[in-house]
Amino acid sequence: MSFKTIDINADVGEGLNNEGMLMPYLSSCNIACGGHAGDLATMTKVVRLAKQYKVKIGAHPSFPDKENFGRVACDMRSADLYSSLKSQIRSLQKVLYKENVQLHHIKPHGALYNLAAKDEKIAKVVVEVFKSFAMPIQLYAPYKSVIANLAKDEKIEVTFEAFADRNYNSDLSLVSRKNNNAILHENSKILDHVLNIIHREKVTAVNGVEVSIKASTFCIHGDTKNAFDILDFLTKELPKYNVRIQ
Repeated sequence: MSFKTIDINADVGEGLNNEGMLMPYLSSCNIACGGHAGDLATMTKVVRLAKQYKVKIGAHPSFPDKENFGRVACDMRSADLYSSLKSQIRSLQKVLYKENVQLHHIKPHGALYNLAAKDEKIAKVVVEVFKSFAMPIQLYAPYKSVIANLAKDEKIEVTFEAFADRNYNSDLSLVSRKNNNAILHENSKILDHVLNIIHREKVTAVNGVEVSIKASTFCIHGDTKNAFDILDFLTKELPKYNVRIQ
């Protein structure tokens, strides 16, 4: 079996102050830029860490709602959402410019991510934000999502993302965090879950049905309680199954 190459990313700069532990294991990261979390100080700190460990940097914008950590959909006019997202990304770009680092990708956060995957109106706003930046920036998005399809139509480079530490429904949506089975914690189950996606392009939904999926970047949530252990385990185990992280 030939080697396959994947990217491992994590959402960072969200106030947990665990980036120093996570960064050595990541190949890319998504930095909160003021919508759900993050400010100039946290962005600067995390950008410098990413630079130190040669980790690709992405912006992680969200609905502007720190109170709910961006995990609740906000009823906003498209123009207001566009302005907020662009402002968030620009705030990170200012830090990147000072640190002489390029923005590699954008990954929406929380409710924005989930809505853009299925809601054309929200997806169009995010795509318009992409188009407003002259530089080539990748979009991290779910396979077969509305936003991925719209972005490809606009010639935006899309990297399909899957979640190493989350369970899926049969429509490829994530199981709600309100449910006890939303998050995967056991290392062995996470490894099986990731390998199934990498080598078979399948994911077993919570109802037991196998669903087709594609992904080349895998997210470990920085706020998963054993995120460091998961990353350490995957880094050691994946090469045994012909998977390289880079």
